Amino acid sequence: MFRNIKKLLHWRESKYQATQNLDSELYGQLKYFRLPLLLIQIFLLIGTLGYIWLEDYSLMDAFFQTAYTFTNTGFGALKEKDFGPMAILFTAFIMFAGAGVIAFSIATVISILNNGILIQLIKERKMVQKIVRLKRHYVVCYHNEYTIELSKKFREAQIPFIVVDNSPNFEEEAKKHKYPYYIMGDPHTDSAISKSNLASAKGIVAFSKTPADNIALIASARLFEKEIGRRPYYIIASAYTQEDIERLKKLGANSVVSPTDLMAQRVSAMAVRPDMENLLEQFAYKKDTLLDLEEVVVPKYSWVVLKKLKDANFRTLTNVSIVGITQKDGKYITMPTGETIIPSESKLLMIGTSEGIRETKQLIMSRNKPVKFKQSLAKDTLP
Repeated sequence: MFRNIKKLLHWRESKYQATQNLDSELYGQLKYFRLPLLLIQIFLLIGTLGYIWLEDYSLMDAFFQTAYTFTNTGFGALKEKDFGPMAILFTAFIMFAGAGVIAFSIATVISILNNGILIQLIKERKMVQKIVRLKRHYVVCYHNEYTIELSKKFREAQIPFIVVDNSPNFEEEAKKHKYPYYIMGDPHTDSAISKSNLASAKGIVAFSKTPADNIALIASARLFEKEIGRRPYYIIASAYTQEDIERLKKLGANSVVSPTDLMAQRVSAMAVRPDMENLLEQFAYKKDTLLDLEEVVVPKYSWVVLKKLKDANFRTLTNVSIVGITQKDGKYITMPTGETIIPSESKLLMIGTSEGIRETKQLIMSRNKPVKFKQSLAKDTLP
């Protein structure tokens, strides 16, 4: 019955979890402590049984005698002055054994701490526990100058993100540039996919300067989304040649950015229309400004589907203007009039205040005509 319910709800088992369990790696480092601990327990047991047999001690007295003799922390608390030859030899044996085991244990601890792996695993485990709480975040792969600038923009826009990189000094760089979440490793590997909580992510940004890395990452992401049965990730990649741009798009990248082309476009815009460039800086590239420009998808179930723009009444209700419509087939309608029909799954390019655009989104996502709309319409029809 439970299987039928899971099938009905489209639940699927996957070998990938929201976060990777690092316990096995931690146990792999802690196993080096097993021998010292085992030796301590063995000698405490031998000493306790030996004193019970040689000096007719009680169990607690024998254990106490063994403990302070083995650790060389004291002598003379009990009846050592009455020891016979065998008890004296046995005590000397316990002392030498204790000194050797303790020295070996200290050397083991120092060795484990010096290699830094155990401490790194503990830090990484804490980071993974924080990452597992993220939802609809972006996984930014590979650290470079573009990642640094993007992280600043993401923080300003309050967009959650994780940076994944495999360089040896990445942890220092991540702290230097204030990355809130970061993972050390190859981004396209199963380990990095699991630790970055990719199952709950919204999209991926591939910023490697080596095309092969971006190709491997896109392929891994597309295979992963099919395996867990989730909707496609929004993947953004960088490339430097037209050939690489076309190749990455064919492999599944939603957008491919060329840094050289972007710089050329921005410089050209500044040279030709500096006033327009300043305007774009104010409302297209910043969040929560007085004026925003945003594209919103009209779902199939929306009440505005197949309605005229003038009937949707966005201008009156939210003070937002529709300046463009991209139909599902890719056809673009510039400056639509009030008689323009709103197609299903089209994209509405709207301009207005941040609050107005948020309210417009809510209107578009409604299945039924909102009460607010009906009240407004009733007021407009009053004599």
